[in-house]
Amino acid sequence: MAHASAPQAVFSPEQEARIGEIAADYLISHPEILVTVSQKLQEQQEVRKQKMFALSVMENQANLLHDPDTPAYGPENAKVAVIEFFDYQCVFCSRFAPELEKVMKAQPDVRYHFKEWPIFGGRWEASFQAAQQGLTVWQKKGPQAYVTYHNAIYATGHNEGKLTAEDIHGAASKAGLTTPAPGDHTASLEKNSNLAEALGLTGTPGIIVMPVSGATPDTITVFPEAVTAERLQAAILKATAR
Repeated sequence: MAHASAPQAVFSPEQEARIGEIAADYLISHPEILVTVSQKLQEQQEVRKQKMFALSVMENQANLLHDPDTPAYGPENAKVAVIEFFDYQCVFCSRFAPELEKVMKAQPDVRYHFKEWPIFGGRWEASFQAAQQGLTVWQKKGPQAYVTYHNAIYATGHNEGKLTAEDIHGAASKAGLTTPAPGDHTASLEKNSNLAEALGLTGTPGIIVMPVSGATPDTITVFPEAVTAERLQAAILKATAR
């Protein structure tokens, strides 16, 4: 009767040990191989992470693109949207703000959505107050005034606990509010926080670039960090691909 026999060892234990020593010596002599392998692993991890982000974005498209409580600037019939989750006290958001301004000037055909997400509100009250005031400006004065307020806050250069009530009032005045006073937009802010969590964002800024319709994982880009204007524009170009 035929039967399966255990496979014979190709190498003896001594030979296997020697092969291991040779491989280790080779890697020590050629450390660039380890660097290449590490880079490849990081690239693979980034691809997997982007795919997970993209799937989450597709599941939450309506809340990202069609929330009337979210300030938006740019043509309503735009084919590409840029969505930013941010906190006015976030130093990295502050660094990203002028980059976003550049892109908004260079790409006026894109629609920009601003998701107020004051994650530092528990540490610095001004973070929460600035978000509330921003939504009030949007509600009362519209998109252009909101962008003016948004840029004016970041133009102060005050973040990481340095933003003051005077900064907030001054920015609101520049946006056209004669008597700046934040309304209560707690529900909207909580909605943004829940959405950010659903997307897998863990901090600010969180930036999403996507087609307004027909989005696929290949046309969506998620930046869980501040990026340059050039990288943002490249993502916009990617979102226009079909």
